[in-house]
Amino acid sequence: MKYIVLVGDGMGDFPVKELGNRTPLQAARIPNMDRLSQNGILGLVKLTPDGFYPGSDVTQLSLLGYDPGKCYTGRSPLEAASIGVKLAPDEVAYRCNLVTLMRGGEYISDRLSDDVVMDDYSGGHINTEEARELILSLDRELGGNDIRFYPGVSYRHLFIWKNGETEVKCTPPHDFTGKPVKGRLPIGKGDEFLVSTMEKALKVLLDHPVNRKRRERGDKMANGIWLWGQGKLPRIEGFYSKYGLHGSMIAAVDLMRGIGKYAGFDIVDVPGATGYLDTNYRGKAEYALRELQTKDIVYVHIEAPDEAGHNGNTLGKVKAIEEIDEKVVGVILDGMKQMGPFRILILCDHSTPVSLKTHTPEPVPFILYDSREAKRSGRVYDEDNAKESGMFIEDGTRLIDMLISKL
Repeated sequence: MKYIVLVGDGMGDFPVKELGNRTPLQAARIPNMDRLSQNGILGLVKLTPDGFYPGSDVTQLSLLGYDPGKCYTGRSPLEAASIGVKLAPDEVAYRCNLVTLMRGGEYISDRLSDDVVMDDYSGGHINTEEARELILSLDRELGGNDIRFYPGVSYRHLFIWKNGETEVKCTPPHDFTGKPVKGRLPIGKGDEFLVSTMEKALKVLLDHPVNRKRRERGDKMANGIWLWGQGKLPRIEGFYSKYGLHGSMIAAVDLMRGIGKYAGFDIVDVPGATGYLDTNYRGKAEYALRELQTKDIVYVHIEAPDEAGHNGNTLGKVKAIEEIDEKVVGVILDGMKQMGPFRILILCDHSTPVSLKTHTPEPVPFILYDSREAKRSGRVYDEDNAKESGMFIEDGTRLIDMLISKL
């Protein structure tokens, strides 16, 4: 038996007026997912435990069978593992977004006053090569014995603070796109140091050659950083030790690759995988099929629907879901015909409603299909049908058990 987990990050949503009061899942043409849903188990699963923010760090740990209450220390330590940064016990990792910060329609270079606006949480979706130059410049100018900057992918990077603080409230920048930073700057132990570091970064970044070139060609400048998602070194049991299955992780974003590393999965690089709407959907499916020749389970993560949700891009989200159905689900199903029995779990880790541009914690719809045992839900895949199915898993960490045990 082969197992496939396919996560369309943030696919869930609320009814959208632009779509005739349908959700993007309901509006999208998804014949492959609908067929699996109709001939499999359809239901809702709660992946965000009470008291946790519905971030992918928490929900994806739950989905892999890890209790966030026992192993979660923060988002950034997971991302650190992805880029090969080994945290010492006295180090705290922070996610370091490259962002676009403006005041009165002008790029800022001085201080984070209340009237500064988070214009873009991704620095204009800066590419990895340009972002790397900016982050390395920050490390040269501001780094030292106590702090370091490490480049990641696109706008997602890492800030390490030796003997740093963790008891500080930090707001994810994608939660307030287009809104003032007032009331959203770090608050708690070490907040002055964090704000000071972000303000020093403004002076380094505004006149950087990379940003000058971006402005000349009409792209948004990545003129600031935003620090959040802090945490220390976690302890996570290997997936093989828990379940006796060897696995691979296919993902473009550092968070998922880091979780995969902690779980002991092989991390697979797919050419053209971007973590955005222009990702190589078909390539992810083809590489998944290749990995399934030697692995028991393959975990395929696709960030595109979440990015569309954060940008309030309704039609982009519908298109991303359709691309997943055609170029990922469809290709995998065709390829599995030659490999024997399989089970596939399809779901989102949380909802990212385009109307809110941020994550929400409600249970999400899932499909569990066994190629040998049709269960016949008779319902197509969307939020309403999942709710009406009557299948509800309250403890999200049990879903993986359901996938690999006898249905």
